[in-house]
Amino acid sequence: MKPMVQHVDPIDAQLRAAHSAQDWRRLTQLCKQALRKKGRHLLAHRYLGYSLKMQRQIEPAIQAFKQAAIYFPDDAELLANYTNLLLEQARHLDALPLLEQLCALRPTDSSGWSKVAQSCYSIGLHEKGFGSAMVAYNLAKTDMERAAALTQRAIHRRELGQIRNAVEDCTAAIALTPTDPANHTNRLLFMLGDPDTSAEQLAKAAREYASIFEPPHKPHWPNYAERRGDPWRKLKIGFLSPDFRVHAVMCFAEGILAQLDRRQFEVYAFHLYPKDDLVTERVKCHVDHFIRLSGMSHDAQAERIRSHEIDILIDMTGHTGNNALLTMVRKPAPVQVTWLGFVATTGLTAIDYYLTDEIITPPGVEPLFSETLFRLPTYAGSYRALSRNPLWRYQPLFAVRPTPALRNGYITFGSCNNLGKLTDDVLRLWGQLLQQMPTARLLIEGKGFGKAEFADSYRARCAQQGIDPDRIDLIALDTNKQYLAYHDIDIALDPFPLTGGTTTCDVLWMGVPLVSMEGHSSPSRMSTDALTHLGRTEWLAQTPEQYLAIAKDLASDIERLNTFRLGFRDEVEHSRLMRDDIVCHHFAEALRTMWLRWQAQQDFPQDAQARERAVATWNAARPAALDGPPPLQVGLPSGEKILLTEAHQRLQNLVNRALANSKDRVARSAPGPMNKQWIAITELAELVLCAVPNDAVALACLAEVEHAHGHTDFAVTYLQYATKALQYNAPLVSH
Repeated sequence: MKPMVQHVDPIDAQLRAAHSAQDWRRLTQLCKQALRKKGRHLLAHRYLGYSLKMQRQIEPAIQAFKQAAIYFPDDAELLANYTNLLLEQARHLDALPLLEQLCALRPTDSSGWSKVAQSCYSIGLHEKGFGSAMVAYNLAKTDMERAAALTQRAIHRRELGQIRNAVEDCTAAIALTPTDPANHTNRLLFMLGDPDTSAEQLAKAAREYASIFEPPHKPHWPNYAERRGDPWRKLKIGFLSPDFRVHAVMCFAEGILAQLDRRQFEVYAFHLYPKDDLVTERVKCHVDHFIRLSGMSHDAQAERIRSHEIDILIDMTGHTGNNALLTMVRKPAPVQVTWLGFVATTGLTAIDYYLTDEIITPPGVEPLFSETLFRLPTYAGSYRALSRNPLWRYQPLFAVRPTPALRNGYITFGSCNNLGKLTDDVLRLWGQLLQQMPTARLLIEGKGFGKAEFADSYRARCAQQGIDPDRIDLIALDTNKQYLAYHDIDIALDPFPLTGGTTTCDVLWMGVPLVSMEGHSSPSRMSTDALTHLGRTEWLAQTPEQYLAIAKDLASDIERLNTFRLGFRDEVEHSRLMRDDIVCHHFAEALRTMWLRWQAQQDFPQDAQARERAVATWNAARPAALDGPPPLQVGLPSGEKILLTEAHQRLQNLVNRALANSKDRVARSAPGPMNKQWIAITELAELVLCAVPNDAVALACLAEVEHAHGHTDFAVTYLQYATKALQYNAPLVSH
């Protein structure tokens, strides 16, 4: 009797051979050929999406996987590859149901449950994510799986207010897999808000990160000797970030990207995130070059940056998500800076400077930083309100309203900070405030409060800290309604030790006074920084007792509180918090000084006095062409950069044509859809206002648009802002 011979499909053999050889183009061709012959060929469906992904054809890969999952919804291997791609592309909402399906097929696979937790994080399902991470941890069979589960458990614990436990989970994960950078980054980020972590411990953890990841690359750093030359030549400045999108960082960076002196600098944006949004499109207009680095290895990212001959590379993330610090350790630019994203040291010697200001990093904190502190004499960013929808900042809905105590008859204290910052110590102090003010209420806005179970558990936690649950209003965070919660808050309460950052500026712009605790290190001084530059240091407490006293004093006179509130926005908008011209001037001076110091170091490596003399000589020889402020410019989607004066002329021409084409004024004032001419005016005016906020000409043109379509209230509001802008057209604070 002859033995049975198993038939091997020749197409399958070719597919496997191409896959094994990593010949992705041939594999794609073979998959398509197989599917033309047999539409439900399993192996071809498994491989097609993967081969397209490996060629960075992301959308075709997703579509291929999507079709394959329809045919084979129970194929675990296919679903695993599909969901990996979705997670890489930050499509967590699409990935979650598929991951749950994968866990049903592989219920004992720890990695699947960890990925469910990962997907839940971005969607804000923190209790579900925490539960999935617990399942993953209990199923883990290897150190790698345990570390992955601990990573996910930590990030959800932070959002659930369990900050100390989150730090401990990260530390445990580091012990299991010390060369996984994610756990180091998460630990450092969470340590910022942990009241049991000292500034010295934070710095030590950052240096531990550096000691693991920096030494292999340090011997290979280029010396960039070829960059020496004219110290005043035009420099290439690279901004490196995953956050050129809807993100808090852009609330402070957009003005600098738009108006950094182009006489001195050519501006590059290196984007690390796989998805774009409306803010990304604005960044493309602001910068001179927009370059994508997402999906590339750190070596490839460094090489790409180096290929553009960047002189100064500015990291905008530090130890936060999707960072490129492991790209920075490869020293892709001669001068490297960290700025804005992380309020503590990176620990890296590859980064030369930490760009900051005199308030958030006071004298004496130098030992806490591996970088040299470069302190600006002003606020180290330029705040923009309503970054998601910049035209909304001029709409009636977001105008400052009377303090709500006038209609309520009682004071409402409030916080819209990340819930992870609201430690037990913070809630306990707020509980004491409510006990001393029996009629007051507390409003807290945060992720997850739309789910009754989470809201109930949070009320129970507040009760344990002495807060009457019946006096708490828990408001679910809704980014589409950002800022509107401030209409219901009389006085904002800042958390500690990690104070508000963007939230603090949001609060102040909405006219709400803020009570904050002044700390001693940068994580605890973000609000101190904003309030000091605003000139409102009387709201800064040194002790819990002072914190309570300031809050009660602000609440003691509702009429006074209301009068203050209605006039406060003007004070904020004309302070150093929101002055592009001031910060861009000092930012440019900082970059040039860094470059002069670098060149002097190349010329006189062993002689500090000679370096100082060289820098002084070069500064004295500053080209006359750089005197005075740079002309304001507006970037267009085409890549063209035009002067603000030219943008004004284009706007006026568009308005004149639109008015000339209107039949009569009655017709123009009737509601109806916009035609292309009015849309073009709106789009250009928005570009102008994103480059130069409160520009009077752009605002007046938008008033014409709204009037032409019967929106009188919007038209009047735009004209009011235009009139106010004309009153403040001269700089209020000298450089």
